[in-house]
Amino acid sequence: MDTAVISPTPVPGTAMATDFPADKALMTRTTENHPNPLTSKASTAVMRWLAGLAVVAVTTALAIVLTALSNAMPKLLPNDESQLYEEYFSIPQFLRRLGSETTEAQFFNTELGGLGMLLGGWVAHIAWKRARRWAGFPISYGTGLWPWVAGSALLGLLLSDLAWGWTSIATGTSQPTFVPFVSVPPAVVLVYGAGWSVAVTGAVLGAALTTPIALLAVNFVCHPLGLPAVTGSVTGMCGGALIAFLLARRLPWMPSPGGAFSSDRPDAAVQQSVPASTSTASSRHGPGWVIRRVLADFTEAPFYGNEIAAIGLIAGTVLAYLLNPLTPLQGSGLLPGVLTAQVLTATIGVLLYQRRWADAGSYPTFVPVVSVAPATVLAYGSTVQAIVVGAALGALAGPPLAAQISKRLPPDFHPFIGNVLSMTICTLTIIPLLSILPGFTVGT
Repeated sequence: MDTAVISPTPVPGTAMATDFPADKALMTRTTENHPNPLTSKASTAVMRWLAGLAVVAVTTALAIVLTALSNAMPKLLPNDESQLYEEYFSIPQFLRRLGSETTEAQFFNTELGGLGMLLGGWVAHIAWKRARRWAGFPISYGTGLWPWVAGSALLGLLLSDLAWGWTSIATGTSQPTFVPFVSVPPAVVLVYGAGWSVAVTGAVLGAALTTPIALLAVNFVCHPLGLPAVTGSVTGMCGGALIAFLLARRLPWMPSPGGAFSSDRPDAAVQQSVPASTSTASSRHGPGWVIRRVLADFTEAPFYGNEIAAIGLIAGTVLAYLLNPLTPLQGSGLLPGVLTAQVLTATIGVLLYQRRWADAGSYPTFVPVVSVAPATVLAYGSTVQAIVVGAALGALAGPPLAAQISKRLPPDFHPFIGNVLSMTICTLTIIPLLSILPGFTVGT
């Protein structure tokens, strides 16, 4: 006799009722495992903007506190201009000058900020080599060239001061001898790779080309016409870099572009262990990425692009302000306003162009951080309108213009040339035009 498996006959109104909750639970689990992508993206976008708002709010609060305490702070450091004539007749003062010039691109001009940035850069490089979770954005763009980048930049700075420092004594004012530190020397290393011949060549070209062009532009164009000095500085960087890279093509000892990169890199196994939080994938561009990216933009000018180096830079600069408010920013006392404008313009740029970061892996949102935003505050004072308008216009115009120029350069020309040319154009147009608006008076 055959045995048949008989399925129980469902009782009307009971079996179907038993099935529905199971199906509903399955559907609920499926929905939980696969949330609506549109809702997820919108939520992430809101969190990014809230993070940006928080960064600006914290910076504003810090600026208010620093401003309130400025009159009560002790003068434990000398004023910036008080040591001008001693800097070339005393080795300690000369070294102090070199240290302060490492932060002049950010307008800070303080050796404590420079020391903090260099120390932070070294920590970030070591952390990157060891694939630490807290390494941040790969310093010097993950090339492993940071020691050569920093070394060539410092050598170019030293040669620039030795060759052209006399101009500060002759004129009685600070001169743009800092420009090689953030232009030709590190850019040549990043294009041509590691090696003493590359590093020394970049340093010599930087001191021989960028500094004299910047000196001519600042003293014979900017000062007579009342233009911001940063315009002349970035003009020197741009013009010197164009000539330097043309010459580098014809120097017989220079390797092919893109060769001889540092072997000082994490191996493949270590790189695979790097947490996904260090990725620039669009799915990781959440609120934490916004905060880190805003910080990292402060060190893009010296080709670091790392938030640890930025923390050292900002912390050292704030400490210098606490020790003497007239030490940073060439004795202007405007650090609170300048820092607020820089954080605001970086935040606006990072939020507006986040998709560009996600698609390309990089975007020059730092351009107004070291040009339009601080220059507007220096020109019109630490007022709300100068901070907000300068930051907003700089963030809107600077990054896309820089990107458009850079992508049209030859492959053996570093794209920083497009960045500094954008700084020149934006500073020349935005800052003078603001004078026609109510509330913008030079020197307020």
